[in-house]
Amino acid sequence: MSATFDFGDRVALVTGASGALGSAAAAVFRDAGATVAASDVVDPDDEDALLDPDSGIHFYRGDFTDEDDVARIVSEVVDDHGRLDFLLNIAGTWRGGTPIDETDADTFDLLFDVNLKTMFLASKHALPHLREAGGAIVSVSARASLEGGEGDGPYRASKAGVRLLTETIAEENLGTVRANAVMPSVIDTPANREMMPDADHNAWVDPAEIGRVMLFLCSDAAEVTSGAAVPVYGEA
Repeated sequence: MSATFDFGDRVALVTGASGALGSAAAAVFRDAGATVAASDVVDPDDEDALLDPDSGIHFYRGDFTDEDDVARIVSEVVDDHGRLDFLLNIAGTWRGGTPIDETDADTFDLLFDVNLKTMFLASKHALPHLREAGGAIVSVSARASLEGGEGDGPYRASKAGVRLLTETIAEENLGTVRANAVMPSVIDTPANREMMPDADHNAWVDPAEIGRVMLFLCSDAAEVTSGAAVPVYGEA
């Protein structure tokens, strides 16, 4: 069974678009007909970028931990394309391996800046435009955010914050903007394969599969779903 969506008149802003999940989600929305505005601090032509610079996706370079950059990019996207329907908060990172008493404050700040502050700032500046369009936000939390665990507490806490802000945005915008989160576990990315070469990669979830769930959550098929945290970890 397959499902198709026509987003031909919609505009989607994707943060973290040069990474594995961001680039995959951008491609999924482009293939559904959306005009995709992709943003990242990493340019598509950088050797570490996974976003195809010739894919028909519009790229806006910027740092979503910087409010001035966020305000500029959101304004540019609306000016260039006339509207904003969807925000995909995908910018994120992982750090771990040490207990709390051995974790540097810089690591804590990095995780909350990249995982949570980007989501807060992007949502803050996109919401006025999303209200006009009756749009939707989908953010990336994590399965690990559901409980504490050894060695990566700040990461888990930052992703729990994404869930709570998602619920708050949904409550504050009832009837105008829907806000949901997805919760991956291990995503099948080149970086994860390099970090865990002996793992069962077949159990991991392909980034495009998560992108399709995000597509559904932005569609009219999910019109009664807001404030949810949706598992997307398959067998991972």
